[in-house]
Amino acid sequence: MIVTTSKPLDEVLDYISPYSNIFIVGCDGCTQPPRGLREAKILSQLLELGGKLRNKNFNFKVTTVAKQCDSYLTASALKPQIDGVEAVLSLACGIGVQTLAELFPELSVFPAQNTHFMGAEEREKGILEERCAGCGDCLLALTGGICPIARCAKGLLNGPCGGSANGKCEVDPERDCAWSLIIERLKARGKLELLEEIRPPIDYQLKGWRFTP
Repeated sequence: MIVTTSKPLDEVLDYISPYSNIFIVGCDGCTQPPRGLREAKILSQLLELGGKLRNKNFNFKVTTVAKQCDSYLTASALKPQIDGVEAVLSLACGIGVQTLAELFPELSVFPAQNTHFMGAEEREKGILEERCAGCGDCLLALTGGICPIARCAKGLLNGPCGGSANGKCEVDPERDCAWSLIIERLKARGKLELLEEIRPPIDYQLKGWRFTP
């Protein structure tokens, strides 16, 4: 199960204001409370009203998918609808946002939710890579859809450490440096200026409580 809360409307408007054609994608998977088509439509209406207050008109395309973290199914559902889209707004958890960012590297993908908790059944086979730490204050909009908290071995918020080399992590030379990936992603989108903002330490109170059986 994934537990999320909505980001403030003004924060989401700040993300999407440079764009006009926005694709809002809900998720029918494990997110609680539900963030499917109904919620995506409501969000589009709220953002439309908020945009008018800022003298900004948006063109919203709204859909939902079964599970955004399933890259194969998500790609099949969304790629036929992506023409003309300038930015994507995801109502999924942080993992879903990162999946969309990988599927559509040419587009800006923004989170509409803050992820607080992720619980999943253990799998007997296969390897699961952590992509979201459920920090409760999602910054994927600023890092090219790549989470430095979960994917950087040191959880750094302000760029790579001095130990990374040739795009690899000093903790594990076989592992890509998360910040090298972020820099390349932002460079490809012409958004390197996002790295100029200094990010404060995480407020761990935003993570919320962890409950176990």
